[in-house]
Formats: sequence, structure tokens, C-alpha cells
Amino acid sequence: MFSLDVEKIGDVAVVHCEGRIVRSEAAFRLRDAVTQQREVRAVVLDLSAVNALEGGGLGMLLFLKTWTREHDIEFKVFGPAGRVRQNLERAVCALAVEIADMGEIQALLAYMPKDVPNSHQTTA
Repeated sequence: MFSLDVEKIGDVAVVHCEGRIVRSEAAFRLRDAVTQQREVRAVVLDLSAVNALEGGGLGMLLFLKTWTREHDIEFKVFGPAGRVRQNLERAVCALAVEIADMGEIQALLAYMPKDVPNSHQTTA
């Protein structure tokens, strides 16, 4: 099972993911959630609650990295643990996806225009 939750903090979209990103259904839901974030400065993909990321999920991260670059949106992956982190680190050269640490995420969120509201959206 896979669920995601999009939280906008100023002009940064944080996509909290939970479960497994291994099948095309989960990967396509992730794609749809991220590609709807056209008006943000950055997308942070929180993988701290993801317990499996394989084939289709890794391919989708490559797509999302390319899509965000083409739309001048910064793309960061945060919080992968265990096997998910190992799979990302093995594929990181091919994917060119940056795994951000807490300091980088805090710095990204610290630069927030005061007139941009926060919002929250959940999809199961």
C-alpha cells in the first residue's frame, strides 16, 4: 500500500510518502502529486516512511528530477532509511537525485516569502 500527503510550506512543496513505491500505480500517483506543483520553488520528497523503493519507483524519481529541472524547480529527496537508502545510493549516479540532509531542508524552508500561504493536501 502507498499513500502520500502534500504539504505546502510557503513556496516549497513537501511530499510525504508512506509505504511502497515499487509498482506503477504508486509511481504514477507520485508523479501526479509532484507535477501538480508547478508554482513552487522547490519540491522535497520525504521518503522517511517508505519501506520499499525499486524499479518503477527509481525510474519515476529520474522522471521527476528531469521534470523539476525543466520547470526550474529544485528537487530534493529526504529521509530514506535502510534498504530504500541503499537502493537510492546504488542508483544515485544514474538518477542524479540529491539526498538532502536535515540542514539542507531547514535552509530550504527558511527562505520563505512572507506572503505565500501554507496549505495541506492528503491522498490515500
